[in-house]
Amino acid sequence: MSRPLAEVREEWPGDTPVARVEGEIDSSNVDEIADRLRGLLANRSFGLIVDLTPTTYLDSAGINMLFVLGDELRARQQRLRLVVGPATPIARMVALTGLDRTYPTFATVDEALALRHP
Repeated sequence: MSRPLAEVREEWPGDTPVARVEGEIDSSNVDEIADRLRGLLANRSFGLIVDLTPTTYLDSAGINMLFVLGDELRARQQRLRLVVGPATPIARMVALTGLDRTYPTFATVDEALALRHP
């Protein structure tokens, strides 16, 4: 049995879910990852924090999924926050696509959690 390309681990430190994506996000698993992330959304949440620090690969399908997810959250008056390790290939991809200018990006989960409300 092969290991999945990515695993989503969830934490609930208070009213905001944190989804830590470990592994690779690409066109072969992006729908599964998106479903897992959407499953964490609750009306009582202020948003969703997606921790990409353990993510080793993120292609354009993954970037597009994050843009769509962020737009869906915005429509619910919630906020997508991203955690991206500085000076990593993921940080470069997030910067090149403008994802970091569209949605708040933080270096740590603690920094993202400090912003409690949209």
